[in-house]
Amino acid sequence: MDGSTTRTMLRRAASLATIIASLATPALAADKLTYFTWSGYELPDFNKSFLGAHPDGVEASVFSDDDEAFTKVKAGFHPDLAHPCYDKIARWNKEGLLQPIDTKRIKNWDTIFPVFKNLPDIQAGDGKVWMVPWDWGNTSILYRTDLVKDPAPSWNLLWDKQYSGRIATIDAVHDTPVVAALLAGVSPFDMSPEELEKVAAKLREQRPLLRAYTTDMTSVEQSLASGELVAAMTWNASATTLKKQGVKVEFLKPKEGMLTWSCGFVMLKDAKNVDLAYDFINSRLEGASGKELITQYGYGSASSAAFALVPKEELDRLQLPADPDVVLKSTVFTGPMKQNDDLAKMFEKVKAGG
Repeated sequence: MDGSTTRTMLRRAASLATIIASLATPALAADKLTYFTWSGYELPDFNKSFLGAHPDGVEASVFSDDDEAFTKVKAGFHPDLAHPCYDKIARWNKEGLLQPIDTKRIKNWDTIFPVFKNLPDIQAGDGKVWMVPWDWGNTSILYRTDLVKDPAPSWNLLWDKQYSGRIATIDAVHDTPVVAALLAGVSPFDMSPEELEKVAAKLREQRPLLRAYTTDMTSVEQSLASGELVAAMTWNASATTLKKQGVKVEFLKPKEGMLTWSCGFVMLKDAKNVDLAYDFINSRLEGASGKELITQYGYGSASSAAFALVPKEELDRLQLPADPDVVLKSTVFTGPMKQNDDLAKMFEKVKAGG
């Protein structure tokens, strides 16, 4: 896309500028944390105390999905910290991209909900982890209540032929193919070749009904607001955003289960600013930072300290429980996929019409 090309050119220019600056003033360059994150997660509201101690101390670059982030880091982009999701950690580790994070240096480690800090794939042994959980949320169908009347509580809404051309879904392996697997009666995270083909068949059935595969939630929100779309797979934040705008939308609770994800901070193996990285993580885990995440985006913080600062009425409005373990009893937690690469290749083939 043109936007992606522009961002790539800007990043290359920024990289060149960084190289030139480092030759002239190496001490100053070393004092700036490089942070690679989802678009929208670079907000200064999430790390105010870090910026108070290190004004202009972070340089953020953004990605649109986990696969893009992994590909760029593997190809040689070297930030200090990155912000992938839990289901991809094993993949990053397999490529030797990460270094362990010492939980003794994480001031609020004990405030992280056990369901996240005890995830098996983040454990690095001896009080160390590969990822510090920070955020979590749900993926479901956001639909126009005035244009879709009393839909059945099922992911099948994204396969409903009466809304052909007015449906969108997320262009990511850990989203749409996972839902297709649930509807096909297949385990999304460990499937045989025969089961993989069942998922492919379900995705092929959906493809002609879609207006778009996309990770651009801003465009999806605009299309839902205008009525161009009547239903789309989105994350919590889109529901929060459109409701604030007065758009008649609701976040569906599929009987097959919403998808629940968790993401967090990883430290790259060749990180240059390790001390700043710990300062940044600690700032992000403060209760006030998590409160901003909850109230601005409607996502859950991994820290109980953040939930303690948000009134129960606000949590109820955002459909967030004070304890994420409650949610995970009725949702599908997106963990590592054993056939991630095969699933990704199949998904690309289906999207291309194969």
